[in-house]
Amino acid sequence: MLKNPSAKYQRFDPVSLPNRRWPSQTLSQAPIWCSVDLRDGNQALAVPMNVSQKLDMFDALVKCGFKEIEVGFPSASNTEFSFNRRLIEEKRIPDDVTIQCLVQAREDLIEKTVESLMGAKKVVIHMYNSTSPAQRKYVFGKSKEEIIQVAVKGAQMIKDRLHRLTETGTQVTLQYSPESFSATEVEFAKEISEAVMDVWQPTPQHKMILNLPDTVEVCMPNVYADQIEWICTNIKNRDSLIVSLHTHNDRGTGTAATELGLLAGADRVEGTLFGNGERTGNLDIVQVAMNLYMHGIDPKLDFSDMNGLIQMYERTTGMTVAPRHPYSGELVFTAFSGSHQDAIKKGLAGYEEHRTIWDVPYLTIDPNDIGREYREVIRVNSQSGKGGVAYLLESEFGIELPKDMQREFGPIANDIVDKLGREVSGAELKGMFWKEYIQRETPYALHHFHADGVDGLFTCRCSLLVNGKEKGVTGGGNGPIAAFVHALVNDGGAPAFEVANFREQSLSSGTEASALAFIQIKTGSGRLVWGAGEDTNIELASIKAVLSAVNRAS
Repeated sequence: MLKNPSAKYQRFDPVSLPNRRWPSQTLSQAPIWCSVDLRDGNQALAVPMNVSQKLDMFDALVKCGFKEIEVGFPSASNTEFSFNRRLIEEKRIPDDVTIQCLVQAREDLIEKTVESLMGAKKVVIHMYNSTSPAQRKYVFGKSKEEIIQVAVKGAQMIKDRLHRLTETGTQVTLQYSPESFSATEVEFAKEISEAVMDVWQPTPQHKMILNLPDTVEVCMPNVYADQIEWICTNIKNRDSLIVSLHTHNDRGTGTAATELGLLAGADRVEGTLFGNGERTGNLDIVQVAMNLYMHGIDPKLDFSDMNGLIQMYERTTGMTVAPRHPYSGELVFTAFSGSHQDAIKKGLAGYEEHRTIWDVPYLTIDPNDIGREYREVIRVNSQSGKGGVAYLLESEFGIELPKDMQREFGPIANDIVDKLGREVSGAELKGMFWKEYIQRETPYALHHFHADGVDGLFTCRCSLLVNGKEKGVTGGGNGPIAAFVHALVNDGGAPAFEVANFREQSLSSGTEASALAFIQIKTGSGRLVWGAGEDTNIELASIKAVLSAVNRAS
């Protein structure tokens, strides 16, 4: 890299807009959305989608609620043209969905595009030509006046052919893009756009779309917003226009540019699912829509089956959604950190109790709203703490550890996970818990237990395996557990202890219901140790829990 990058690169000049209004605006409704997945997204793939894959994606976009879908560049290839015709001839396009086609300002391409749209109900013909100084100078070698004539000529050629569509009942909306708008002088962008408007003659009743693309991000998003506001303020007949945004992500600020562009007065947004597209990609419509959603604004798009949408996207495009991709990535609602897990666990419990406004720490939206399960939220690795371990055991298996027991088992599990050096599943955590507590049968294991009670006094008769050898013990107390503790200490040779804590729970329902018992004992030295037992009989589960604690204290 250069020590002095200013010798080669220069900052983009800002727009003179001293009285800008967009910084004080707020968004209150969703824009008009237009998916361009089947155009930009397809063009940028090493292996372009075939017709079958494009149909699969089209159906998914319709299911999400897109009412405008740019279906391709029908003059570019036979695949693109055939796709259009299949959509129309097989009546795959819902009545409330408009298909859009992209075309350059060239007569042969315009002719092919109109031909591809015959018989459709609602269409947008999207014409563009490049307008930036670099394009004018290096690519076309044309003056501003000559570039304007290209746009005007193309607009007239489209206008001359519209009757072929409208005579058969097709509703046509016209769209113009000064390509590389953000790198074009705003005065020239206005001039060429108005020249196209003079040909198409839009009205408030029949508007045209003026698309202002950030084709290559060359400026900060606030400058793009200034450009949009400047056009919206200065262009003639603004009420006859639908101002549209089409941002890319070369500087990593496509989402910000779009949101600020909406504040600046735009009405419509073009983009793709998960930001697919050439170079660093187009705007990710999912991000902007979900950003609106998390502010309480209906985005008019449905991403409630996010996992299914991702599977479709990856299957049809061959691309992948990054694990940290906002809203859609595998890890975006996941916490490994112990303190984060604890905050999320408490926040989720509070929300379940009150069901008011969502304000769970670290979770911008309820993952359940996009089809994610809460068990995906908290995952355990070596950075996790007791809260995450307890949450997984409870959410996946219904095991509700007492808080003090969480503090005991959390570090034990963490040490095991640390040695493994990877994330562990809920099933693996349950296995660790079972091995540490339920399967602790040395030196004491229960072979047989029976207790009788009369007038509040209980007598128990037990058969134990002590280091593998059977031994009978008896004892008495004011309950089965107390009687067993007496028998274990007096006849079984266990060191003296007392029960400090006891809790039980059911793991399932029905005649074969399983029960868990948790017992904490206090040894003669004052040490507190937990044990756990499982059985279909809650009394036996409690006795096993006592033995578990004694064995762990040994």
